[in-house]
Amino acid sequence: MTELAHGAGASSGMVDVFTDTEIETAAAANPAGYAIAALADSDPRVLTLSADLSSPLAEFRERHPDRYIELGIAETNSVSVAAGLAASGFVPYIFSMSPFGVLKCAEQLRTDAAYNHLPVRLVGRLSGLAMGFFGTSHHAVEDIAVARSITNMTVVAPADASAVVSLMRSTASLDGPVYLRIPERPPAVYRAAPVFGYGRWLRLRTGADVSLIGHGLGVGLAVGAAAALAAEGIEADVYDAAYLKPFDEAALVQTAALTGRVVTIEEHSEIGGLASIVAEVVGRHQLAVALGAVALPDADLEVGIPADLYEYYGLTVPGVVTTALELARPAGN
Repeated sequence: MTELAHGAGASSGMVDVFTDTEIETAAAANPAGYAIAALADSDPRVLTLSADLSSPLAEFRERHPDRYIELGIAETNSVSVAAGLAASGFVPYIFSMSPFGVLKCAEQLRTDAAYNHLPVRLVGRLSGLAMGFFGTSHHAVEDIAVARSITNMTVVAPADASAVVSLMRSTASLDGPVYLRIPERPPAVYRAAPVFGYGRWLRLRTGADVSLIGHGLGVGLAVGAAAALAAEGIEADVYDAAYLKPFDEAALVQTAALTGRVVTIEEHSEIGGLASIVAEVVGRHQLAVALGAVALPDADLEVGIPADLYEYYGLTVPGVVTTALELARPAGN
């Protein structure tokens, strides 16, 4: 069993989403920046491109200034430039804000990078509702749906800082493009760096009453909800769905068949993300399974501080518990 941490909740107030200077350690506050600097130390092919997101790359610029390219607010160009560099033998990592990465650059990711099987890595910071106070233009809640529909694209969504470092290392040698969706200050899930097999999910807790499956922020919520449900006499089967493409269909079928009740937890639209993956698999395998989703509605979202939006939309431990209880204790029971 993977060793878990006792995670604390995310900050409840507004934070400066464009800098990591107030956080104590680089690995905890800026795991993607920490990981890419280390990868570049051992691989001279690694380059970074910034689409107006230079702050996470401060350490990289200091150690490898000749391998950093700033493109400003030209996200689509950054993907095409990265594809050209990848075709020339480099391994480029684009650091971009998630709302302007996959969503704005879908055509370039598909045609320039994925179609040509090039090792372009898009590292999406400020995913989900991390910039919720800027409104719809800065929400990144459809990116997984778009990314996983692109042929040859690997899509990963780490749960915490330790998982970010692990997944950046374990995907470094892949031949094709990768989208790494980085959560902003999620609850800590792992005490030590987890080991991910390609396309595999990690089982964090065993139980036969209900399955809780999350990615990114949702993993910490699933772990917290499982502990709360145990106090109610309900044992949850908990999975970290870090790989969203490819995903662990065998693990999903196993847990769905075991519990007959599956709740997905994600900081993403209820359409096209993990909830859709589970529904597709359950349908293909003709499983009799009750499904619940803690996700964002297919509607115009509210504007506000992220922590307030999480409360509003039920992306909290109590929100997950409520949904799980609705499945585990049907009305009238």
